[in-house]
Amino acid sequence: MKPFAVAAVALTLMACLHTAAAEPRIIEVKKIWDRAPHNAFTDLIRYHGEWFCVFREGTKHVSNDGALRVLTSRDGNTWTSAALITNATADLRDAKIVITPDDRLMLNGAGAVHQPSPVKHQTMAWFSKDGRDWSAPVNIGETNNWLWRVSWHKDAAYGVGYNTAGPKLARLYRSADGKEFTPLVPMFFTQGHPNESTLLFQPDDTALCLLRRDNYAGTNVSASGQLGSARPPYTNWMWKDLGVKIGGPNFIRLPDGRLVAAVRLHDGKVRTSLAWLDAEAGRLTEFLKLPSGGDTSYAGMVWHEGLLWVSYYSSHEAKTSIYLAKVKVE
Repeated sequence: MKPFAVAAVALTLMACLHTAAAEPRIIEVKKIWDRAPHNAFTDLIRYHGEWFCVFREGTKHVSNDGALRVLTSRDGNTWTSAALITNATADLRDAKIVITPDDRLMLNGAGAVHQPSPVKHQTMAWFSKDGRDWSAPVNIGETNNWLWRVSWHKDAAYGVGYNTAGPKLARLYRSADGKEFTPLVPMFFTQGHPNESTLLFQPDDTALCLLRRDNYAGTNVSASGQLGSARPPYTNWMWKDLGVKIGGPNFIRLPDGRLVAAVRLHDGKVRTSLAWLDAEAGRLTEFLKLPSGGDTSYAGMVWHEGLLWVSYYSSHEAKTSIYLAKVKVE
């Protein structure tokens, strides 16, 4: 073989190896909790050198005994229970956790109030300095408006609440202290049935909103996810249709600026997947399917020491359980 041919083959092999190495890949997936009959709806955070994973425990996907479990770990391998938050009059659902500007943990979830009652849902928040001792619950937002996830930006908390007992619409709320939330945009999104959403603030202060939208009887509105964007003061939003049905939406900005979304996908086999989110084009591109199926989704994500850590739940191994994946993204 001629020298230039050998060099060409070598370059081709190097390019193939580089491409293979650059593909995102799962380093490890581990089941970290399955003690309740049904374990679901997770979130994940790293705080003061510890991991905290929060989720709902209950008898079933929907049951009156829903409680919020808080797990903790020093190394991400061995997990122990730090707290269990219960409510005698409501099924606690969809735990979300964030660090406040004054360096406390803020946990929020919605209480599906036991019926009969004039109230269907009430979002609540709890606060802690160590993840083990939690404050009494604080009712946040308006009744029957499910404030699904709270995000802090420049000493203010923001969250999208969706109506659970009236017109199918979502509102954008703002709070200065994480306790008193008032509508910033009362008619935030009104097409179809908007519900679960996550807000992300870019370094230039642009806000992005990844929103789940369902359809409902009597309408022909698509059940496709939406991506909203706005500049301060976040009262004027532009929307792009992602063209795909999603559930449990969450996304994170990587150190290089790329956006990774974790969503439940419904096209064919139901699964929890990671996808690139192109905010300019309004496009989701799946790049990695997590081991999952059946009852699954609701991921938490943290970038730590060059890995993307992802908590999620799934029933692909028969029992609905909590999993933690470590993903290498070059």
